[in-house]
Amino acid sequence: MSTTHPDVTSTEAGGPTVLTGTPVVPGVALGPVIRPHGAVQLPTEDDAPVAEADRAGERARFSAAAELVAGRLTERAAAASGVSAAVLQTTAGLAKDRGLLSTVEQRIDAGASAAVATVGAAQQFAELFTSLGGLMAERVTDVNDVRDRIVAELTGQSEPGVTMPDTPSVLLADDLAPADTAGLDPARVVALATRLGGSTSHTAIIARQLGLPCVVAVGGLADVPEGAVVLVDGEQGTVTVDPDPADAQTRVEAAKTAAAALAGYEGPATTADGHAVQVLANVQDGAGARAAAAAHAEGVGLLRTELAFLGHSEEPSVEEQATGYAAVFEAFAGRKVVVRTLDAGSDKPLAFATPADEANPALGVRGLRTTRLNPGILTRQLDAVKQAAEATGAAPWVMAPMVSTVAEAADFAALVRERGMVPGVMVEVPSVALLADRFLEHLDFLSIGTNDLSQYTLAADRLSGDLADLTDPWQPALLRMVQLTAEAGQRTGKPVGVCGEAAADPLLACVLVGLGITSLSCAASSVAGVGAKLGTVTLATCQRAAEVALSAADPQAARAAVREVVDAA
Repeated sequence: MSTTHPDVTSTEAGGPTVLTGTPVVPGVALGPVIRPHGAVQLPTEDDAPVAEADRAGERARFSAAAELVAGRLTERAAAASGVSAAVLQTTAGLAKDRGLLSTVEQRIDAGASAAVATVGAAQQFAELFTSLGGLMAERVTDVNDVRDRIVAELTGQSEPGVTMPDTPSVLLADDLAPADTAGLDPARVVALATRLGGSTSHTAIIARQLGLPCVVAVGGLADVPEGAVVLVDGEQGTVTVDPDPADAQTRVEAAKTAAAALAGYEGPATTADGHAVQVLANVQDGAGARAAAAAHAEGVGLLRTELAFLGHSEEPSVEEQATGYAAVFEAFAGRKVVVRTLDAGSDKPLAFATPADEANPALGVRGLRTTRLNPGILTRQLDAVKQAAEATGAAPWVMAPMVSTVAEAADFAALVRERGMVPGVMVEVPSVALLADRFLEHLDFLSIGTNDLSQYTLAADRLSGDLADLTDPWQPALLRMVQLTAEAGQRTGKPVGVCGEAAADPLLACVLVGLGITSLSCAASSVAGVGAKLGTVTLATCQRAAEVALSAADPQAARAAVREVVDAA
């Protein structure tokens, strides 16, 4: 079986067909194939323009449909938590986006029906996002999803999505709208595989939160018929079509046995020879923090604060922000919580914080750079964090995203220290890894965001399925950036963590510890897997794993070499 490229399709001699992709969430699951249902029939151009007297009625029909779709998504967001809640809230916001709504109304005023106007406006926005490229191109999936939901409402069709099966099944798709992924029931959809997408796409991130074995960028997936039995291996990155029943059952049982062994994990994490490594959680709200605490996370390594801002037409007040932060601090009273300041821009535009039209938003005004336009957003957010800390007795660490220069880091650190908190920054831009010693002259810690660091190091859009092999977190060049940063932390005696999705891979966690990383922050569902895996290896084994990963030619070779080292230990 070839595993040299994520789009390779191979057939074992005399055996089942094995499709290879990019592994995202470890685990093995077996089941019949289901696919998203109810592709909405989109209308073509109207035969005749809508009469002028009827256009007001068409505008009212569209407004009602858009409001209903937004309301449904908002209700689902309220019932979700963490990344799922944020994704659903963002999609709901798109259904109410003034730019999209006004474009539809303009088309209706020109004589188009509400449904045809919706399709035309969505196409206009999709072409704009595609032309911008980078992370903005990912929003095309969201735009098309909202389009389909509104058109379905206008034309009396069933809402698109995934019908939950009666028996545990495997969901295969070209791609999945984030809103659909966020609503999956892990008891009935036991694994995911998509033809498109990367290891840091919304689908992958939500699958990780749900604990579903997941493989993306799978070549040949479209040829697998609905109802066929497939075996998804989220660690090997394979989808086996019509596997040998006995072999498949053996692999599933082995995975269940491994998962059962994790059930006893209670932390704190150490290697087999007693080297301590903090295993923390990535959260977005109080509910997510409480779930992470129940999963034995030792603290929060990444509090994404965007949830307090998404869906708002105006900046939320200091008091409103402080209430949300306090809920997280209370869930981890007396323990480490790392707050990331607002990471707006690129795929998370905010009307009051980011430019409306940028030629290349992934390299534009995002993260800390938004303070160039409105420095008050940052200072008010820091005031809110301080207020929440004082109310709960917490001692938060605070870090800024998308930092590029030492001067930016020094200015940010001064603002954080003025409020009696611990300053750090995200390592997402190669310049920070290359000059980590100089950054640490001003900071107390660094946290590596491997999702963005991979795309900027390899010059590849991290959400592009066609480039998923380049943004694989096992890329030796990315691991070298991690090593440079960790070594600077060791020289200065300051902690360096990883809070990107790479931290959720138990095997890669061994490599990161071997490189000198002091903490790993991942989805709550991954905490036990990472912590338990570290307990089976010594620090020396981790260091040897790091050596072979760095010297490997590509991610596939790195995985194989590290697995051999770890299994032999």
